[in-house]
Amino acid sequence: MSKIGQRGIHYLQRLNSASFTTVSASSIEKGQNRVIDASLTLIRERAKLKGELVRLLGGAKASTSLLGVPLGHNSSFLQGPAFAPPRIREAIWCGSTNSSTEEGKELNDPRVLTDVGDVPVQEIRDCGVDDDRLMNVISESVKLVMEEEPLRPLVLGGDHSISYPVIRAVSEKLEGPVDILHLDAHPDIYDCFEGNKYSHASSFARIMEGGYARRLLQVGIRSINKEGREQGKRFGVEQYEMRTFSRDREVLENLKLGEGVKGVYISIDVDCLDPAFAPGVSHIEPGGLSFRDVLNILHNLQGNVVGADVVEFNPQRDTVDGMTAMVAAKLVRELAAKISK
Repeated sequence: MSKIGQRGIHYLQRLNSASFTTVSASSIEKGQNRVIDASLTLIRERAKLKGELVRLLGGAKASTSLLGVPLGHNSSFLQGPAFAPPRIREAIWCGSTNSSTEEGKELNDPRVLTDVGDVPVQEIRDCGVDDDRLMNVISESVKLVMEEEPLRPLVLGGDHSISYPVIRAVSEKLEGPVDILHLDAHPDIYDCFEGNKYSHASSFARIMEGGYARRLLQVGIRSINKEGREQGKRFGVEQYEMRTFSRDREVLENLKLGEGVKGVYISIDVDCLDPAFAPGVSHIEPGGLSFRDVLNILHNLQGNVVGADVVEFNPQRDTVDGMTAMVAAKLVRELAAKISK
C-alpha cells in the first residue's frame, strides 16, 4: 500500500488512539457509506446528463462514455497508473492532432464520445474502505453509465485490477457472459499474486471464476510462467504468444467474436505494445506488438463491442514529450470509434 493510500487508515487509527476521542465502528461505517453514496451520485448525475444529451441529438445506437478509475495500489511493482486518466484525457484533446479517428468518426460529436469523469478512488480509500467494497463501487459506477442508453463504458485505468469489477458489471448488467479480447504482455491470471486476490496480476482469474466470460483471447503474451499456462488451460483461455505471432497474425487480424453471447469486451494493457512504441509502462517487456498490429486487430474485429478499458499506462515512466500518453489516447480514440454506432 502506498503512503498516500495509507493516509485515511492512519487518520482513523489516530482517532481511535488514547489521545483522541474514540470513534465507534458504526460511525466510521456511516461515514464511509456517505462518501460512497456521494461518489456514486456524482457518476449517476454526470451519466444522466450525458445520456440525455446523446438521446436528444438522436441517431446513436451506441455511444462511448469515458469513465476514469485512477487506481494503482493493486500493482505489484509501481503505482503510477493511478495518475493516468487525466494524462490520457489531455492527450485525447491535444492540439497536435485533430478530433477524427482513422475510420472517420468525429470525437467532438457527443454521439461518439462523452465523459462522465472519474470514480474518486483515493477519497474512498482515505476513509478506510477496503478493496471488497471499492470493487463494488467501481462495478456500480459502470452500471450507472450503462443505465443511460445508449452509453457504453470505455474505462481509463488505473492498473489492470480494475478490469475485474468493470467486466463483472458489464456481464451482470447485460445478464450474461461476454467474449473478451485481452491484449497484454502478461496473462494476469495468477490465482492470487503475492497474497492479493485483487492484484493486477490476478484480474482475469477472478473474471473467469465468476463466469463473466465465455471466451477469453489473450494476445501479445511474452511474459508467462508455468502457473500462467496452467491457469490458462484450467479456464480454457486462448493464449496467443508473441513468439508465434507471425504464424497467428492472419487469425488475429480477422477475429469474429460475440456470437451467441451478450457482446465483446476489449481490454488493452498498454504494455502489450513493444516498449519502443510505449515506454511509459511499469513492466517493460521487449518483443511486443507494434502499434499498427494492435490497430489492425481492432479495426478488423467483427463483433458488438459493449465495453472496453485501457490500463497500465504509467505517466511517471513516460518520456518527456508524453509519447505513451499519446499512444494511450490513440487507443482510446480508436476504441471509441469501434464502440459507437
